[in-house]
Amino acid sequence: MGWWKCSDANSTRGSVDGEADSPERQALGRLESAVGRILDELSRTRDELARERGRIAAAEGALEAFRAGEEDPVELRERVLALERENEDLKERVTKSRQVVERLLARIRFLEEQG
Repeated sequence: MGWWKCSDANSTRGSVDGEADSPERQALGRLESAVGRILDELSRTRDELARERGRIAAAEGALEAFRAGEEDPVELRERVLALERENEDLKERVTKSRQVVERLLARIRFLEEQG
């Protein structure tokens, strides 16, 4: 429970008429809920900002390496193409492996039904 939540939701402190479900208490509950959602969203936004700052720093470092001539663009492009080919090969192998597993499972189910 965050700092914005009441410690005792059924408390009648602060209500004008002493009823726990007074309009003021209901409004306070809605306000606390809205503030809680906003604080959660703020936390998620801060986390995302930190991740993006890391990505920006990495991209700036790579860009600086290109500018300084530390990375050969042609060689990098060749590595990317090789990795893309390898990725496609791996995808194909995974697909074939899944098909083999599905056939084996079908055989096992058949044998279990026969057994």
